[in-house]
Amino acid sequence: MKKLKLFSFFLLIILGISCKKEIVKIDKKTPLESTIKYAKGFDIVVENGIKKLIIKSAYQNSDKISEYIIFEKQKNTIRHKKQNEIGIPTKHIVVTSTTHIPMVELLNEEKSIIGFPYSKYVSSEKTRALIDNGSIKEIGKESSLNTEILLALQPELIVGYSVSSADKSLSTLQKSGINVIYNGDWLEETPLGRAEWIKFFGVLFDKEKQADSIFKSIETNYLDAKQIALQSTKKPTILSGAIMSKDIWNLPAGDSFVAQFLKDANLDYLWKDSTGKGSLSLSFESVFDKGANADFWIAPGYFSSKEQLLNSNELYNQFKAFKKNQIYTPSTKKGKTGGVIYYELAPTRPDLVLKDIIKITNPDLLPNYQLTFFEKMK
Repeated sequence: MKKLKLFSFFLLIILGISCKKEIVKIDKKTPLESTIKYAKGFDIVVENGIKKLIIKSAYQNSDKISEYIIFEKQKNTIRHKKQNEIGIPTKHIVVTSTTHIPMVELLNEEKSIIGFPYSKYVSSEKTRALIDNGSIKEIGKESSLNTEILLALQPELIVGYSVSSADKSLSTLQKSGINVIYNGDWLEETPLGRAEWIKFFGVLFDKEKQADSIFKSIETNYLDAKQIALQSTKKPTILSGAIMSKDIWNLPAGDSFVAQFLKDANLDYLWKDSTGKGSLSLSFESVFDKGANADFWIAPGYFSSKEQLLNSNELYNQFKAFKKNQIYTPSTKKGKTGGVIYYELAPTRPDLVLKDIIKITNPDLLPNYQLTFFEKMK
């Protein structure tokens, strides 16, 4: 009898362990709930009832993944905030790239911004007014933030930006207890992927539904424009970029988000079959051989006039697009302090960029649309 009881006891233990293992196995298979569709550099997930904002690409070649627990301030008034925790809604924030401004404004949170670096390049009229009246403080330059001013401001959160490594001044501020989170929207490979970063700000301001709604509208407009472009029976050939230094011509690679715009506009980008997600660096001769007869020249580097092009290199006048006056640039439309509107707003509104390109190359498809970013080079 004792042996039977002992056997039953061990059998229960074994079964209990087996059940526990099975439960854990099921939990691991349960997918996390995500709201991100196009962006690769961040995610928003809910895991076991806890919301997390995950940054996968903070800057170029970064292999660090950072997770931030999101909690509501009102429900956690005595919670001791840690560096990997962000209390929402954020009411005092510092942003560090002009691409952040339109997303914050679309959420009606520009008054939450208390600091910005090198604010001269901010073009938006609403945020410009806040800078001019002193509501938004100058905090240095992107690569050299003024830590003394930032420590005095005591922001709840700094949304950082860096090209290739963690910013030293931001690391110093983190050590002092100020929360820092990197925004890598510029690393996205598709136009809609970049625009989806509005959801990143939606989490921070506790306006996720509003951010989702805004993005869906942009997505719908973009996809509708893409369908309109498919109605064209002709595919004009496209040249882009220009010589930037030492007779090397920089132009978008075939897998870049710029090439994606041209593809979605139903155009024949002459370097569409090249590999790479950034820029190609080619000799003038190779570009001339392939692009001399291109129908349109879109985004010719930093040049804003044909005179500037010729002053740089007289051979530009040998291109068909130059002769036919079919060069279009975004660099002529600027804010009142000189910032190029395209660089600030375009990542948030890829639908308008796509419509611009369609209007330039197949104007009959969008008869009532007026160009937002681009202008024919004079």
